[in-house]
Amino acid sequence: MVTFLLERTAPLPLPEAWRRLTDWPRHGAVVPLTRVTVVTAPPTRTGTVFVARSGLGPLAFDDRMEVVEWRPPTETEPGRCRLEKRGRVVLGWAEIEVRPGPGGRSRVVWREEIGARFLPGAFDPVLRGASRAVFGQAVNRLLRMP
Repeated sequence: MVTFLLERTAPLPLPEAWRRLTDWPRHGAVVPLTRVTVVTAPPTRTGTVFVARSGLGPLAFDDRMEVVEWRPPTETEPGRCRLEKRGRVVLGWAEIEVRPGPGGRSRVVWREEIGARFLPGAFDPVLRGASRAVFGQAVNRLLRMP
């Protein structure tokens, strides 16, 4: 398992940054070779389950996630969402925080612990680098995409 941290500042109000980052099907639009399906009925809340299917053909796998904490931002409190990864291949968790930033902007903090079942620890540096790159680009795209 590897952990990483991403921090971004966006020229968006908190509710809009939150909406863009927690609209799960949008993640499939910004992560290559990935499609996201929400399994539970809307709206998103604690207990919501969704699946990110990544890859091509027989090399595809499901990353099943459950929202275990759901606290949208308010005028006085930052927003926080925690996901637990419960798939057969991908394990770990992710935390997304959206808080006030400088000059009326939104500050995003994305923390993640990710592992792949059956992947030896010797591959941790590669997994960390690839995860930071893929998720960093995804966060950037989600924040830019209306």
